[in-house]
Amino acid sequence: MNTKMLSAAAMSLMLAACGQNIVQDPASTVVNADGTVTFNYRNDNAKEVMVDVQFAGRHAMVKDSISGLWSLTLGPAEPDMYPYCFVVDGVSIMDPKCDQFFPNEGFKNSLLDIPGTDAPLIHSIQDVPHGNVEYVSYFSETIGAYNNALIYMPPSYDKTNDSYPVFYLISGTTDTEEVYYKVGRMNYILDNLIAKGEAKEMIIVLPYGNPMKIMPQQPNAGPAMFMRDLFSQDLINDLMPYVENHYRTINDRDNRAIGGFSRGGNQGLMNGLMNLDKFSYICGYSTFTATTLPGVYDNAEETNSKIHLFWSGVGTDDFLYGTARDYTEFLDSKGITCVKEYTHNKFGHTWMNAKYFLDKTMRLLFNPEASAEAMKNAQPTMAKTGEEQDFTPGVMARLFPKPILSPEFRGDSIIFRTKAPEATKVLLEGEMLAAPMAMERDSDGIWSAAVVGLKPDVYCYNFDVDGLKVMDAQNMYLAPEKGFKRSVLNMENDPFATNAKKCEYTAVRIVADKESYAEIVPMGKTKETMPVINLVADGNDTYEGWFKIAKVNIVLDQLIEDGQCKPCRVFLSEKEIPGSQVTIHSGKFKTWSEAREAFIAAAKSFKAE
Repeated sequence: MNTKMLSAAAMSLMLAACGQNIVQDPASTVVNADGTVTFNYRNDNAKEVMVDVQFAGRHAMVKDSISGLWSLTLGPAEPDMYPYCFVVDGVSIMDPKCDQFFPNEGFKNSLLDIPGTDAPLIHSIQDVPHGNVEYVSYFSETIGAYNNALIYMPPSYDKTNDSYPVFYLISGTTDTEEVYYKVGRMNYILDNLIAKGEAKEMIIVLPYGNPMKIMPQQPNAGPAMFMRDLFSQDLINDLMPYVENHYRTINDRDNRAIGGFSRGGNQGLMNGLMNLDKFSYICGYSTFTATTLPGVYDNAEETNSKIHLFWSGVGTDDFLYGTARDYTEFLDSKGITCVKEYTHNKFGHTWMNAKYFLDKTMRLLFNPEASAEAMKNAQPTMAKTGEEQDFTPGVMARLFPKPILSPEFRGDSIIFRTKAPEATKVLLEGEMLAAPMAMERDSDGIWSAAVVGLKPDVYCYNFDVDGLKVMDAQNMYLAPEKGFKRSVLNMENDPFATNAKKCEYTAVRIVADKESYAEIVPMGKTKETMPVINLVADGNDTYEGWFKIAKVNIVLDQLIEDGQCKPCRVFLSEKEIPGSQVTIHSGKFKTWSEAREAFIAAAKSFKAE
């Protein structure tokens, strides 16, 4: 499960043996007083190391001849959050010392957070009341499987019986449902605005924008299946009913908003405009949508009358700027009112822009007076300069190269792949293997290995590329560990996955208190009368591992449904919480599978009545 911390005795022996020669490496990222950032990385075997950071691009690092530490100082950079990675002998890796990362289906980057100097940034965690965020799994009839979403509830949600408006907020191409939470910081942006009285309280729903990726394989599915707009059908027919059945929402068009970034913005604009009976606030961030939506553009007066806010923001240095500009110019020509916002020098198609746009629009959502004023003052589209970037198939291919499929499920075998053209030896390491497995290289520098006969479960694994630990860049599921993060193999017939039974599963609530923790309270139960189980994450583990890998929320629901235990309240934390009847530490187990079995035994000890 993790690399266990050395015992106190072993540490003492090590210190005694080394004497006074221990020199601890500096932090992997150091923000200097002048706004520059120094990047540090240790790898004694590397021939070449580069750092790739969004504010500066890719640059070669320099190895100190005495300490052996690779370092480079770049910048200065404006305070914000920036994705970055190291490139070691041609292989991209996340910073093994950084806990924060960018959730994505493909690329894997760490996050550099440069705090504001004169004032807190819009996404800073400030001393204000915080809303909670819940991870939910809901059964989607559209895709025939369980889908995931995150739900933000404002600070007053648990203190009143009020109902709230809802904002459906969608991330971009290859992003997971977590990105507007982990990178976009939508919860902290809104918490800060609410505390200052600059935004209305609302529920925010973060859908997963690419349900085709998790759709069960259908051997007889023809081309028509893949031409369906699965996201829109899932949103309207599955996710929205789920949200409205499980949360206190105001269910009319005046109290629903939809928007998103990049592809998610396209999905938001299209679904908003095509469902004006359901949405009256529509926001597009660095995006555009089709100009052929029936009944929308050719009746401007009716369309305008149904929209409280139509808002579009894009950076003039964004590769989508030309297309987004053309789209709002098209709206102008049709007489459709749209508020435009342009940024400059925010590195183009980035989450710096996405956060900025979110802050601007949250002030207007569900505020008829403010949104009406913004619409009244909407300006025409910026004139063309002739230097706009064109969004061409070549740009698309550069940004989103053809992926390598890994892991690939083939009957009773699973194939793992990674690209490392310069490597001489690559191993597959994982909890499902008794020993590391040698991988084979093809002519394109892609290494592969097939594993057969695995017991259905959830396993952590990684690659070893000439001694360098690397996660599977093609696998969207990462173990939520501190430091180096392994990939997670979710087997298709895993009995603990959310496709095991078609039922409603309890949400996992992330409580944004002074020390964050998670809580599981079975649906429809009174938590004050329940026995309490405390699941503690030790060492390199985080409490997210208990529900993302051990799947304890799903296990608990199944045990309760089968009459094997009474409802239990479960706290997931990184230190013990007083008052628990049972406390289980992840550090006592080699794998999350073993930790799950300990949780099952503990839950069953509270026998159903």
